[in-house]
Amino acid sequence: MAQKVKIFACSASENLATQIAASYGQELGKVELQKFSDGEFTTSFKESVRGCDVFIVQSTPPPADNLFELLLMIDAAKRASARKIIAVMPYFGWARQDRKDQPRVAIGAKLVANILEASGVDRIMTMDLHADQIQGFFEIPVDHLFGSSLFAPYLKNLNLPNLVIAAPDAGGSKRANAYAKFLNVDLALCYKQRKKANEISSMTIIGDVKDKHVVIIDDMVDTAGTLSKSAELFMEYGALSVRAICTHAVLSGPAYERIENSQLEELIVTNTLQLKQESSKIKVLNVADIFADIMKKAISFESISEHFVFTNQ
Repeated sequence: MAQKVKIFACSASENLATQIAASYGQELGKVELQKFSDGEFTTSFKESVRGCDVFIVQSTPPPADNLFELLLMIDAAKRASARKIIAVMPYFGWARQDRKDQPRVAIGAKLVANILEASGVDRIMTMDLHADQIQGFFEIPVDHLFGSSLFAPYLKNLNLPNLVIAAPDAGGSKRANAYAKFLNVDLALCYKQRKKANEISSMTIIGDVKDKHVVIIDDMVDTAGTLSKSAELFMEYGALSVRAICTHAVLSGPAYERIENSQLEELIVTNTLQLKQESSKIKVLNVADIFADIMKKAISFESISEHFVFTNQ
């Protein structure tokens, strides 16, 4: 007898979860979020999940409420006797804190992994982690999907001549190099130095971009300071056009204004995070079908290898 599956959404990912459920072929389950006047909140399922395989969809950008809401939902499912609990986290927040890069700092990604496991989750599904090795922070299965399954076909359809793939910094060179190899094109690199987080002190370009169409590859775009400055530099170095592909559209602070005023011709993102406002330069690709298919294959114990156009190896 087929195992009963139920899909639920937390508040930060309701729109995406609705699309995932529709692609999966069923309606989204009913949940309730109650808030108290002091800011505390509680969650509850409004239907039985006993013996079910429960998928809970929630990206976890700051504030921490989004992460804690997911944790409460996992705990509620466990206490309601769900058979399996799978956290579908299209955007895994706190992933930039993946190592101890200076004295006396936390490794936030590892802490989040520990907390998720302690809450009782059985499996994690996510996309384009800031660092692939974060999978190793978990002692449970992690399905790490890649946005390349959407972005690579999109790039091919653009049919840009003299294409160059670019990395926004040294840390992103591995991801960009995977695209460059797959598309059989050259690679360029932005070398940047920071005074502090979200503030760039200097930047230069390594590689030939003159008379080329440049596509910058990154896992996320936050304040868009790096992207806007990179696009300006590439144009100064003789590029014909500059586009950017960033899986997660965090877009905080002055990001939208910077993108609109930048030399970027187009910013291609996914809907792992919902846009806060519209922009004529931002193109959104839908990840709902990918996650729905991975969820079906996880339940039926089928291979998911076909979704990997290429990895960041």
